[in-house]
Amino acid sequence: MFKYGFVRIACAVPTIKIADPLHNVEEHLKLIKKADENKSDIILFPELSITSYSCGDIFHNTNLKEKTLLAVKKLLDDTTDIKTLIVFGAPVVFKNKLYNTAIVSQNGKILGIIPKSYIPNYGEFYEKRWFESGLDLRNENINLYGYDIPFGRDILFCMENSNIKIGVEICEDLWAIMPPSSEYAINGALILLNLSASDALVTKDEYRKLLVKTQSAKTISAYAYANTGIFESTTDMVFDGSSFIFENGVELVSTERFSLESQIVFADVDTEFLIYERSRMTTFENKNSELRNIAFKPRNEEAELIRNIDPLPFVPKDKKTLEERTEEIFNIQVCGLIRRLKSFKEPKAVIGLSGGLDSTLAFLVVIEAFKRLALPLTDIYPLTMPGFGTTPKTLSNVKKLCQLYGIPLEIIDIKKISKEVFKSIGHPLDKTDIVFENTQARARTYLLMMKANQLGGIVVGTGDLSEIALGFCTYNGDHMSMYNVNAGVPKTLVRFIIERKAIQAEYRIKKILFDILEQPISPELLPPQNGMIIQKTEEKIGPYELHDFFLYNFVRMGYDYEKILFLSSIAFKDKYNKETLEKWLKVFFNRFFKNQWKRDCVPGGPKVGSVDLSPRSSWRMPSEINPESFLKKG
Repeated sequence: MFKYGFVRIACAVPTIKIADPLHNVEEHLKLIKKADENKSDIILFPELSITSYSCGDIFHNTNLKEKTLLAVKKLLDDTTDIKTLIVFGAPVVFKNKLYNTAIVSQNGKILGIIPKSYIPNYGEFYEKRWFESGLDLRNENINLYGYDIPFGRDILFCMENSNIKIGVEICEDLWAIMPPSSEYAINGALILLNLSASDALVTKDEYRKLLVKTQSAKTISAYAYANTGIFESTTDMVFDGSSFIFENGVELVSTERFSLESQIVFADVDTEFLIYERSRMTTFENKNSELRNIAFKPRNEEAELIRNIDPLPFVPKDKKTLEERTEEIFNIQVCGLIRRLKSFKEPKAVIGLSGGLDSTLAFLVVIEAFKRLALPLTDIYPLTMPGFGTTPKTLSNVKKLCQLYGIPLEIIDIKKISKEVFKSIGHPLDKTDIVFENTQARARTYLLMMKANQLGGIVVGTGDLSEIALGFCTYNGDHMSMYNVNAGVPKTLVRFIIERKAIQAEYRIKKILFDILEQPISPELLPPQNGMIIQKTEEKIGPYELHDFFLYNFVRMGYDYEKILFLSSIAFKDKYNKETLEKWLKVFFNRFFKNQWKRDCVPGGPKVGSVDLSPRSSWRMPSEINPESFLKKG
């Protein structure tokens, strides 16, 4: 096991010869060596990998049985110095019956043998001709090479000095209504291994992956599946060697199908995340059945992480997926607002437009909601409220956007109101501090609320998830609304949703939307210089791409400060040095913890993803926790 709970699993597909165990074990040893050199904790081989799966009636041949025992002995003798946990398949005779088994060994010693539970005997499969079911075998031992070895399906393999347990099942076991892996999972197995010989049929690989994906997600586990390759007999079936590893329903790695060469693929699975996920899922069942726990030694070696760390966890890399995701989120926002609007006899929406990303997205959501309800767009009341920092460019974009949608825009200059406040509280006009900024923010919200009262409508909020996380909003200013359609959308995704809507829009609207996308993120509360924005949010609080990365990994993955820093140094290795990452990570933790009091009373808004900070449904924490304790190990 590596640092931070990462466990490296290898799935191997050896080039085998049918019914030639001594040849096959040499191929196993080559791949085991590669796995050991790559510091793998586990290497998984296919079903009956020592003999091959397609031996037919030769399985009962005395010569094959003897050669299998010799081959397994050679594998053990040649791996006494190998720290990797080795899981391979072989037929084993127990109490005069032949079993299709998974043999688990480490450092040249067999730790346990698991027989296949469910024996397929339909379609192209007729395994009952040769093998017995091990479904009811529990608390049994077998004597091999002079040692009593645990034998049965009631075995878990436990990594010493850790919470990591491993369960092993074989091919058809997964296809059963009650797979052994489910029992293993509810008894603590975080890693599930499947040795398989599943033939290639049209669309079957997609279905196999769906089975593994589903079982991995249901059991909140890492599930590795190793399938035999094209080297088997092709008299009636062809095997494709399709092997893969999933973690909590997400595919991490897979082999090439129909390869003419042996293959080995590696994935670092995150057991800390799996433990965290199981602990927070109140419906995840935990039992303490009478399973035998067999200990094995961890490698305890450091290695460079081979896991892909996505710098933009909220943004899908695949273009098609991104398009589908942004469309789905937009629909959630729209439908959330529709339901709120339907609570009113004559719905009207008041929204403040600044010319920035967030208010633009909210505006597009409001327009779509009104269109779907067949309501006149003139019942949307956008206000833009220029202050001391408003630039001509952003004001112009707001005017053009409203004009192109045919929606009247009301302009209310807040400088006069702000000056009255400054005068009332004795604040110098030339003192551009937090009072200077927040007075403008509260003036805008005050006007929006009064306008909504005047019209009998609601104020639609615009603040996004990232701003809510950082507390980058003025309390009882832009912090407040009557329904916030952006509350669940992180800043890094806001841009892509607007871009998607821009692509779908007619040319003139598209041009304005792309112009808005090019503007720097700014509250525009400080006076500009030469008509240019000088107040850039990311210069003050840090890049939003970093904060969204920190937010996702803290809230969704449950990682601590050190692990987030470690992963961010991988994800952003070509963009930020460690000192910069550490600086902004400390800002994130301090702002996130110290601004919980603002989140305690945020308005309602639709949850769109797995990270949400609503105090009613998703995130509850005391406002008084000291972030300093979270910046230290232990």
